[in-house]
Amino acid sequence: MMLRYALQTLRDRKAGFLGAFMALLCAAALVTACGTLLETGLRGKIGTERYAAAPVIVSADQNVHETTVKEKKGKTKTKHKAKPVAERAWLPAATADTVRAVPGVEQAVPELTFQALPLVKLPGEPKPSYGHAWASAALTPFALAEGRAPRTDDEIVIDRALAARARLEPGSELTVQATAEPKTYRVSGIATAARGDLVQQSALFFSDTEAGRLAARDGRITAVGVLPRPGVDPRELAGRIRQALKDTTAQVAVGDERGPVEFPDAAGARIKLVSMGGAMGGTSLLVAILVVVGTFALSVQQRHRELALLRAVAATPRQLRRMIGREALLVGLAAGVTGAAAGLPLASWLHGRFVGSGVVPATLERTAGVFPMLAAVGTSLLGAWAAARITGRRIARIRPGEALAEAALERSRPAWARIATGLLLLAAGAVLVAVLASLRTEPASTPVTFLAVVVLAGAVSLLGPLLVRGATALLAGPLRLTGTGGHLATANLRGNATRMASAVTPLALLTGMTCTVLFVTPTLGDAARAQARDGVRAGWVLEAQGPGVTGQAAERLRGTPGVTAATEVVRTSVRVGLSKYSAQGVTPAGLTRTWDPAVTSGSLDGFGEHSAAVSEVAADQLGLAPGSPLKLTLGDGTPVTLTVAAVYARGLGFGDLTLPHGLVAAHVDNPLAANVLVAAEPGTGRERLAAALEDFPGVTVLSARDADQVRAKRQEAGAEINLLAMGLVLAFTAVAVVNTLAMSTAERVREFAMLRLAGAKRRQVLRMLRTEALAVVLIGVVLGSGIALAVLTAFSVGMTGVAAPSVLPVAYAVVVGVAGLLALAATALPGRVALRVPPVDVATAKG
Repeated sequence: MMLRYALQTLRDRKAGFLGAFMALLCAAALVTACGTLLETGLRGKIGTERYAAAPVIVSADQNVHETTVKEKKGKTKTKHKAKPVAERAWLPAATADTVRAVPGVEQAVPELTFQALPLVKLPGEPKPSYGHAWASAALTPFALAEGRAPRTDDEIVIDRALAARARLEPGSELTVQATAEPKTYRVSGIATAARGDLVQQSALFFSDTEAGRLAARDGRITAVGVLPRPGVDPRELAGRIRQALKDTTAQVAVGDERGPVEFPDAAGARIKLVSMGGAMGGTSLLVAILVVVGTFALSVQQRHRELALLRAVAATPRQLRRMIGREALLVGLAAGVTGAAAGLPLASWLHGRFVGSGVVPATLERTAGVFPMLAAVGTSLLGAWAAARITGRRIARIRPGEALAEAALERSRPAWARIATGLLLLAAGAVLVAVLASLRTEPASTPVTFLAVVVLAGAVSLLGPLLVRGATALLAGPLRLTGTGGHLATANLRGNATRMASAVTPLALLTGMTCTVLFVTPTLGDAARAQARDGVRAGWVLEAQGPGVTGQAAERLRGTPGVTAATEVVRTSVRVGLSKYSAQGVTPAGLTRTWDPAVTSGSLDGFGEHSAAVSEVAADQLGLAPGSPLKLTLGDGTPVTLTVAAVYARGLGFGDLTLPHGLVAAHVDNPLAANVLVAAEPGTGRERLAAALEDFPGVTVLSARDADQVRAKRQEAGAEINLLAMGLVLAFTAVAVVNTLAMSTAERVREFAMLRLAGAKRRQVLRMLRTEALAVVLIGVVLGSGIALAVLTAFSVGMTGVAAPSVLPVAYAVVVGVAGLLALAATALPGRVALRVPPVDVATAKG
């Protein structure tokens, strides 16, 4: 029977359930999109291109491993953990000989892969270019379409796609920037891949000796491509090779496992995408719960009269709960299925934006499985049912007579359980803010930051009626000055605080979440820029348009009259144990003339090839002091032990670890300097430095101030990525604002009719609505701004050491303006529609 009533109610109250449907639909789409990103990180395919003709690939281990053994209650627990390194790991060249001796191996082809950037303008989207030895062309396989193989160290073979884009042919000259100085080669041939042009990369082939020189890894190779003998099963052969290499750290890949070997950056991006998808999904889920519960609460409140009548005609609490629950399940099912379908193109768009911004490489293919859709439908059903049960609990429990009395007039205060839960959430939010102030690393603080915003917004949701009444008491005087509309608005704010609170909550959440997303990156970035600005003593900085500044360019400057020091800086990340730290390599000569990291203990005097300097944060985490040994794993997996020479304060500006340039450059994919800090005597200007660098096209001389502006632009790019990552959550919250305000206004048809019959003019009612909307916006923006300010201040204290969050006035004004426009539009449009109905018709209508 109650199912029939539920279906009848849905048919008769389509408009009333539309708001709940929209909230659930957006939530399901959001869960599907985030779930798809998460699934892509977990199961996304990384297809192979260069190794397409080699069924088995042997490569170095791209992970750092750690084994822990714990004794508990007489039992021994052993845990193995692994984390990826930042750069490509390399194999001993002798590995190829070991593989070649395995029965069933037809060929074991050593492979070299290194950056090789053609210095020529190319149309279309840029894609990475890699250099190889021509002897490894069989791994794709590549065959010559024109010309011949490189015979000398001045010749090169390029793939057909690159030749077409650059309009090159055999005999043309091409300048290539690899791991050292740029060099001009003669194109001796153009090669074509048997399975079509490479999509994700360009291939440049050098002679074996030249490839070895450019790779700069004596005695080491990138991988070994294995071609089995006819009739030999690749997986069986892979097992034999593993057995032959069991005493080494070499890894054997077969089938789809070859893709991560060819594209280690895509393999590393999986972890980033899992983390990003999980963080977005978790935040989205919390926001969705808050929004959906609020929407259903408003929906049930609007039906108080109807539910009270059902109680009065002897409907039992159980019957009411079942009816409300089944209505919610029907709405949740429809919204979940629709939202899950809408979430797939949304996930595709989001993945495309991440690829376009460089967060995720194109080689990691998006996975569109059924699990995120099922999770979205399940979340929609569970969320709708739980929200309906929570919000309909009170009306189902009270006596029939009390139900009619309560439906006629809003309660003077919320239930004690609601107040207690709200205070509990407020206390939890305060604890999160306090914890946030003690966190000093970005990976630890970021999830706590957004969790604190959602928890505090939840407290606002539950304590909303009390907050609205308190705010109304403060606004009553100014509101009455606006005339009749202000008087009516004040009365409505006081008498319908619960309804108004349902509109305040999404506004507070929108303001708080948007301000946090917009200002968290500038807060950290501005502090890092300030530290870098204060710590760079050099008056000039070299930047390159290509992959970096070469060592020869830096050496040329060191010999220029008036230059006192030139510090090459190369960046990477390393692991200490399994913990990841940002690191930079610097040339020791003249270091203190160009760089001041604010040393707090130890000294940079005598900083050499076996030294390291660490930030205060890293020193605290690792228990280090000057003179301590520091065991770390470099970017390519090479373990080293250095001695801590100094501890410095400006870790945000210069990274957690500072290492010798020669050590870092020998173990990264790109050994060229990201920039060069140049100290010069007074009177040595830009013109003299630029003249010394005439033989190095693409290298630009910047003042320290100009270099700071370049850092600012990179910071803006980082902020855009952060906004993109959380943009869906913000969009969902904005939809919730419009949805809630439209629902709240549309159901007031009878109220507007009574006001019209009592003598109020149409424009007076509209003025009342505008005044109410402005009051709700003011309350919501103030609460949301307070939440954001508390969270951002705590974030700033933890990450920078000072309570100085960066708030951009123009951006904040736009946030407030957009919130105001959304609220006014969502109130005015339904209000005008409601006022079109003649008041007499409303007053005489049944129900």
